[in-house]
Amino acid sequence: PADQDGGGLGDLAQSLILPAALFAGLFFLSRRGGGGMPGGGGGMGGQNPMNMGKAKSEIQMTPDTGVNFDDVAGCDGAKLELVEVVDFLKQPELYNANGCRIPRGVILDGPPGTGKTLLAKAVAGEAGVPFISIAASEFVEMFV
Repeated sequence: PADQDGGGLGDLAQSLILPAALFAGLFFLSRRGGGGMPGGGGGMGGQNPMNMGKAKSEIQMTPDTGVNFDDVAGCDGAKLELVEVVDFLKQPELYNANGCRIPRGVILDGPPGTGKTLLAKAVAGEAGVPFISIAASEFVEMFV
């Protein structure tokens, strides 16, 4: 009976060691900035688990994208439609005087590899406005 009184504190200490070691290990893995891994990452596939939900959108604030409509081959119908958008971006006061509202953005839809990003860069380059590239899944993340 005398041994049972002192054993309660020892059992409590033993039951706390394993969870504390697990939490310390997870904290260490999430905080180290690349360690010695060749990919530059920690133990989580080279990514910081704290950055899991962060968007990786590309914002190019310089108006010169280096691309214009002459660089885009094909897509003649889409280019004709986007020429109106470029004209509106260059001269919004003409359209506002007629009662037109400023568009919030343009969505280019289509299968991968059809030149949507190139067309968007051409519009930004022709109009002299900043270019923002974002994937649809990242766009949805902003509202969820």
